[in-house]
Amino acid sequence: MVRPIRFGMNAQTAVDNFYQQQDAATDAALDNAKAQAEFDAFVTKLRAAGVEVLVVQDDEQPHTPDSIFPNNWISMHEDGCVVLYPMKAENRRLERRSDIKEVLTKADFVIGEVLDISDPEEHGTFLEGTGCIIFDHDQKIAYMARSQRADEHLFEEICGRFEYQPVVFSAFQDTPEGRQPIYHTNVLMCMTDRYAVLCLDAIDDLAERTMITDTIRKSGKEVIEISEAQKHQFGGNMLLVKGDGDALHLVMSTSAFNCLTNAQKAQIEGYHKILHSDLTTIETLGGGSARCMLAEIYLPKQP
Repeated sequence: MVRPIRFGMNAQTAVDNFYQQQDAATDAALDNAKAQAEFDAFVTKLRAAGVEVLVVQDDEQPHTPDSIFPNNWISMHEDGCVVLYPMKAENRRLERRSDIKEVLTKADFVIGEVLDISDPEEHGTFLEGTGCIIFDHDQKIAYMARSQRADEHLFEEICGRFEYQPVVFSAFQDTPEGRQPIYHTNVLMCMTDRYAVLCLDAIDDLAERTMITDTIRKSGKEVIEISEAQKHQFGGNMLLVKGDGDALHLVMSTSAFNCLTNAQKAQIEGYHKILHSDLTTIETLGGGSARCMLAEIYLPKQP
């Protein structure tokens, strides 16, 4: 997790991130202070549940208003590979840390390879990490919704590198200009070891909708369906993490938790504990939520 130092509204990402509320921005210092308070409270809750959290402090320069969302530029895998991804917004490209190998090694993680696939961003081709890719590590399947930030060819290359089955579909949301592609797959979909949380109403093509649900169910997992209204409250932006005694927690924002029905919460709690934290400022100005703030580490550790 990256603790922000100059968090705020990013005009470059607001072009296609309709979850950012540009009129909510106030005083820059106050907005950053609120985001820092939400970040710190979130980290405290995770650690209290026994989740190991590696916090990296952002720097004043260069200015990276979205640094709090590291999952878009990095993924870390159990074979020791670290992948660095191409980003659409130019100021978000500055978030990639040149010292990431040193940071992870210092924390006793083993790095076998740093796979930097960021060059295509210079030619208008993007794949924004686990914002775009939903990995099912149990079944070696990867899901991706097409968008300006998600190139299908790059996605298939990554799937080939890790030997995952690629599953591609289109997902949309209502905007003042009509139905537009959803900018990141992790807004509408979360994968766990027992079920997927998924907004099926965002998948307009009925054949694709059937294909997605069939793939999930054939892999032995349930589908917990959420509505488009729940998706808009970040009801799909969740991540499964490991805490004390290998207990598994589904992490989400309080906004996401409050939008779920009692039946949906009961489905989740049949398998996992729910951990939620108030991320109102981060969600409102940044257009991302709990999952976006968590870059999960599957790297092996030093013996």
